[in-house]
Amino acid sequence: MDHKPDDQRAVADEQRSLLGLAAAALVVGAVTGCVGASFRVLLEHADRLRDAMIGWAHGHGIPGFLIVVGACAGATLLAAWMVRRFSPHASGSGIPHVEAVLHGQVPPAPFVLVPVKFIGGLLAIGSGLALGREGPTVQMGAGIAVFTARLCRLCWADGRVLLAAGAGAGLATAFNAPIAGLAFVLEELMHRFERRVAVAALAALATAIPVARLFIGDAPDFQVAPLGTPSALSAPLFLVLGAVAGLLAVAYNRTLLAFLAAGDRLARLPIELRAGLIGASVGLLAWFAPDLVGGGDQITQRTLTGQDGIAIVAFAFLIRFGLGALSYAAGTPGGLFAPLLVLGAQSGLLFGAACRFAFPELAIEPHAFALVGMAAFFAGVVRAPVTGIVLVAEMTGNVTMLLPMLGACFVAMLLPSLVHNAPIYDSLRERTLHLERRIRGE
Repeated sequence: MDHKPDDQRAVADEQRSLLGLAAAALVVGAVTGCVGASFRVLLEHADRLRDAMIGWAHGHGIPGFLIVVGACAGATLLAAWMVRRFSPHASGSGIPHVEAVLHGQVPPAPFVLVPVKFIGGLLAIGSGLALGREGPTVQMGAGIAVFTARLCRLCWADGRVLLAAGAGAGLATAFNAPIAGLAFVLEELMHRFERRVAVAALAALATAIPVARLFIGDAPDFQVAPLGTPSALSAPLFLVLGAVAGLLAVAYNRTLLAFLAAGDRLARLPIELRAGLIGASVGLLAWFAPDLVGGGDQITQRTLTGQDGIAIVAFAFLIRFGLGALSYAAGTPGGLFAPLLVLGAQSGLLFGAACRFAFPELAIEPHAFALVGMAAFFAGVVRAPVTGIVLVAEMTGNVTMLLPMLGACFVAMLLPSLVHNAPIYDSLRERTLHLERRIRGE
């Protein structure tokens, strides 16, 4: 019996399905690019508004102080209330929830998550919490993809692919880094290469970035002075930097989970009250050091250009290390990537400065170590080295340090694995599953 007609029909059906999926991904990418870029622009306005309010309040003594602390507490409290009342899955980064959906562990969240994530993220990050914009944009991109898949009546297999593509478009929009968005989908979300996922992700990125750049421009997020190619003699130092980044990553993961566990032990207090207290603490810090609060892009930029002294960088690193974990424990929308890049740049700069002092004959550039430290610390915390390397390269427009990044990320991933420290999103996904069981009343 000749099965060629059946085989040909199957191939034709597959081609039509792929074309339909690609068309849907183009739409998802365009919408995600618009939403993500609008979110980013509004966050920049929120940061300027917060700084202006603090500047004004300093001229009004104690009443001004109370206004700053109260405003930060109120915005954080409102964000936490929105999450609890309308969309519990909008809490935190959102990437663990996206991963859980992709693995079939939890169902997709209702579309209400998107506006809750958008408004709640503006309130939380705009109030000064040390959280990143990429978590909300990734989850909003996934939510837009789920909604589109339902409108187009796609099967779950294609809906899952579209969800991954939307999430990648969200990350790319957040950092103006399209290749990092593709790497994120394949390395962190899917953990393997799938042809349909790659096609859908590329389609989403092809529309997300041009649309986003209408709002945010096409310049790299960080401006870095040209760096010389590191000498072979300095190569071992980058491996040592990877070891330092790996150990710091273990400490950061444990600190973040410890703060979340402490919040769980205070479950008798309403989540809004806990969030408000954290917001008030951030407002207190903002009163004395407004440059240390918020997502941290301006801190990373100052670190990469050497605008701050070593003592200031060391102090800021200690503050931001604890502030990031405390902010995430508030249970409001907000991601981890941007704060990780701050800590990576600061730790790398401090290490590079120490190396320049110890080995003056090597003509070490500490800012080169800052750039490598961003990728290494990211790799140690998230365990997605390709995403981290590509992300840093795209955000800085610098490819000179790719080889040192490879070595540093290798060691930064090795050490946490040897001490059995799980990637942060694996640990947070377990919390997501626990939240899902609690929502279902199991």
